[in-house]
Amino acid sequence: MLTMTDINTIKNLRNNHDKSINEIADTLGINWRTAKKYADHAILPEEKVTKKSGMMHDEEWGDIVSLWLEEDYRLSKKKRRTSKNYFELLKELGFLGSYRTVCSYVQEWKSTHHHDLPSAGYERLEHPPAEAQLDFGTMEVEHEGSFKDVKVLVLSTPYSNAGFAVALPSENQECLLTGMKQIFKQMGCIPRKIRIDNMTTAVVKPKSKFEEPILTDGFQQFAMHYGFEVQVCNPASGHEKGSVENKVGYVRYNFFSETPRMKDFPSINQDLEKKMIEKRQEKHYEKIRIIEELWQEEKQVCLALPDEDYPVFKEITVRANKLNEIKLDHTFIHIHNSWRHGNLYAYLTWDKYRIVTPNGELIHEDFRPYLYRKRAIDWPTILKDWTQRLSKITYSRYWKYLPGRIQAYLRIDNLRLLYQRMNHLLGLLTNHTMVELSERFYELVSEEDEESISDVNWQGYDALTPSPSKEMSV
Repeated sequence: MLTMTDINTIKNLRNNHDKSINEIADTLGINWRTAKKYADHAILPEEKVTKKSGMMHDEEWGDIVSLWLEEDYRLSKKKRRTSKNYFELLKELGFLGSYRTVCSYVQEWKSTHHHDLPSAGYERLEHPPAEAQLDFGTMEVEHEGSFKDVKVLVLSTPYSNAGFAVALPSENQECLLTGMKQIFKQMGCIPRKIRIDNMTTAVVKPKSKFEEPILTDGFQQFAMHYGFEVQVCNPASGHEKGSVENKVGYVRYNFFSETPRMKDFPSINQDLEKKMIEKRQEKHYEKIRIIEELWQEEKQVCLALPDEDYPVFKEITVRANKLNEIKLDHTFIHIHNSWRHGNLYAYLTWDKYRIVTPNGELIHEDFRPYLYRKRAIDWPTILKDWTQRLSKITYSRYWKYLPGRIQAYLRIDNLRLLYQRMNHLLGLLTNHTMVELSERFYELVSEEDEESISDVNWQGYDALTPSPSKEMSV
């Protein structure tokens, strides 16, 4: 390739010295076609576009990963998937490339779309056996056609790096103590020391430079029953329990990264326990030994479970207003003729409540209101985005949340017809939810779609989305 100086020399010989093409070629020792190109043609600047090649660019894999990245970066960082998650999902779709190929593509995408701040460093801490760290993490699940947040209580033992986790509906004291009981049962023992942050359900007054922290009566009584010592971190010092912080991240990115579908808390906790058992079959990041082996050694130093079960409940006094309503979990609950009783007693567990009169008469019991809190999936926005990538909608992270009938309705190869159906659903979603569209599918489908849906293979899809029920909520 000639430099600009060489090109300028050719132009000068041609225009100012009246040299022929052959003379220029002989003088400079270049091909006459090259001399002709630069002597008689204008040399204009051009955009240099380098076409990227490779399986991520030449095949559909790059488009699929880009779709996932765009969807994930609209979510908070805690809900995003990792490169490992993308690689495992691609392998399920038949991807034959390497993990490094996926990482390189993700890194390239992030370099033009996102910039992370540098992380701070902390001093390494040493941890003896039978010491544990405890913390909550907020995760997202799909339940009965909607999204909802669940609180995952995670316990980590830094010595062996073993982890245990339980999903709960809230971070209140009833859920905290119930979750710890379930974790102790999974462990088969009790750590001698448990480090916590300044959570209000356990700490009344945080630790300061001159004073020790003050624990709540309920948490202190629970600790006395099980015999463990409580260590409270300094305020704004999450690095003092870095092991459990990392374990919360592991649970989030390896179990909740794709917003799993939750039937109820017992079933999701069963799956979560299996995931944590699998993690313990890996090698310790420093000690080059299997985590389960280290945990079994550490377990010998821990405390034994007590013989008596600890009942977890909370008793509060409530009073109904003139509308026969009491307020519980920031929600007004109507109880017939409750106003005439004056003060009432509410007995709260992690999932239920009972309302009792001063005479001991039970007048109402039900599931706690926070079990029903949920967020609707923003299907209009999702479907609008899908219209831009019609051939890739089945790869979307939201596809699996569609009711079966709607999936079958959209699983077609004709992109023009698919575009029409997407717009038709968008119109229906202005007045109906996605669950309603599934339940009343044949009634709400427009006349022009009646013939086209006759060709749909409904086998395996013709099932209604489960309707909300109290049994499924707990």
